[in-house]
This record gives sequence, structure tokens and C-alpha cells, in this order.
Amino acid sequence: MGLMQTNLDCLDFAKLYKEQMKESTFKGKKSDDWDKRALSMNSNVHNSIYTKTFIEQIDTRNATSLLDVGCGPGTIALAMASKLQKIYALDYSLGMLECVTKNCQEKNLNNVTTIHKSWEDSWDEVPSADIVVASRSMEVKDIKEAVLKLNEKANKRVYLTTKVGGSFLDYEILNQLSREIYPRPDYIYLVNVLHSMGIYAKVDFIKSENTKFESNTPEEFVEKVSWSLGELSREEKETLKEYFNTTYQYKQLAQYINWAMISWEVIK
Repeated sequence: MGLMQTNLDCLDFAKLYKEQMKESTFKGKKSDDWDKRALSMNSNVHNSIYTKTFIEQIDTRNATSLLDVGCGPGTIALAMASKLQKIYALDYSLGMLECVTKNCQEKNLNNVTTIHKSWEDSWDEVPSADIVVASRSMEVKDIKEAVLKLNEKANKRVYLTTKVGGSFLDYEILNQLSREIYPRPDYIYLVNVLHSMGIYAKVDFIKSENTKFESNTPEEFVEKVSWSLGELSREEKETLKEYFNTTYQYKQLAQYINWAMISWEVIK
């Protein structure tokens, strides 16, 4: 007799992920949106505890090259440039790639190559690398297709991070708004998609500083909430401004937020 199918086998987590992403209130950003934020991101992310912890987790044994997918201003790519012979920094935002180039010039790095591609583009021309990373860049519509791309380009190991929980906004902020909120898929969807593909991944949890909604003015607070949540009505903006003035600016915020770091050895 053959093995009986388990309840887990009956669940199509890739399909469930797609459905949750489609329903989610939190929509993905266009490359133009990230272009506008490139300079501010570039000045804030390089020395974070998140970056330090991410780098410490990467096993570089027998590796000479790394592909950083969704590299942003080059946070991970530049930190790894002194450890490996060749770095490829891939992003769909030209503004971010310009920051990578500028950062390399300032640091006298000549082993970093930028690649202008998105998750949806063909990666036929993207070079393989011993290590492939995707740091906080897994906001994709089709998680299984994205994982297949990462796995195909990796010769040895893959490391990625995705959010624990489906929203960056804490529930106290969301509760100020009279609308129903549908979160993004949690990291556990991705773990189960990998499991269904025969990839038994390791899961760790790493922290990043909780500064996403730090604001000096109510207007700045509203802009940051809008970036995460999308277009706000005039009434919602006024409600958030009042909440900021009366409550939020005086709150003791959680110091860190958690990310799931998912990694696996590539078998080919």
C-alpha cells in the first residue's frame, strides 16, 4: 500500500498565498515609488541591527559570489562585498541602483555589478551565484514562482527574510480607521510552500529597529501610514493627526519588530 495523503498535502499554500495577496489591503509598490524613497532609505539602513544579524547568518564557506535580489540601496550587497569575489545587486528601482553605484564609488568597491530587473521579468540573463539573498523584498504575487527563481540562480545557499505577521502597522493605529483591514500572508505560508516543493528550510527570527512610523509632525505620521496602507480619505487623515497629537507621539513604542529569516541548502 502507498502512503496516505495527509491534511497538509491537501492544502495548496501557493494558491492560498496568491489569494491572500490579492485580498490584502497592503498593495505592492511600483518602481517609481521606490525611486522617490531611495535617498532617504540609503541614509537610514546601512548600520542597523537587522543588517548586522542578517550578515552574521550567511555561511560563505566554499562561496565566491552572491546575488542580492531586491537589493535596495545595497545594504546587504555592500556589506558582503569584502567577503566575496563577486556581488550582483538586482532591483527594479533605478533610483535604488543609482544609490548602489554611488555607495560603491564612495567605498572604492569594484566587484559589485547592478542588474535592473523585477521579479516578473525574465531572469535568463541574470548570472547564477553561490549564494542568493532576498532581504525584505519578498512582496510578490506568486511566491512559488519567486522561490523557484531564487533556487534556480543559487549554486549553494538561499537566504531570505519576510515579515512575521501580515502588517507593519500596529493594531492601535489601524483601530483609529473605520475600515476593514486584510493583512498580507504571514511567513508561515512561505515555509509551507517550500515544504510542498521538497525544500526543508531553516527558520530563524531576527529583529530590526522599530522606526518605521517615528514622526516629528502629524503630517509626517499621516504620510508614513499612507505609504503602508494606501490612499487615505480626508476624514482618515484628520483622525490620524488627532491620534498623533493626543496619543501616538507620547507612546513608548516597541523597540524592535521581528522578521523570519528562511534559508536552505540548494541541491542540484
